[in-house]
Amino acid sequence: MANIDGSWDVTVKSPMGDQKSTLTVQTSGDTFTGNMSGPMGSSDISGKADGDTITFQQAITVPMPLTLDFSVTAEGDQVTGNVGAGAFGSFPLTGSRA
Repeated sequence: MANIDGSWDVTVKSPMGDQKSTLTVQTSGDTFTGNMSGPMGSSDISGKADGDTITFQQAITVPMPLTLDFSVTAEGDQVTGNVGAGAFGSFPLTGSRA
């Protein structure tokens, strides 16, 4: 089990303000499955796992259709990372174990 496995309360600092959600992760070798849920909905996610770092994409429709690129790394009971939003740039992600 990787240190990133579990449930995390995360916040993305976006131009629309803080976007809070819950990220759940279950790694298996070099992949993972999980869920990202928050005020704008819930979606199942999957992607690559490399030690305590995961990378994945999430398609959103609110406030507009867009694919977000996530990179999240766990260190102890904290996570940090970034969220790429195409032409809108990249935003920092922080969080703690739920």
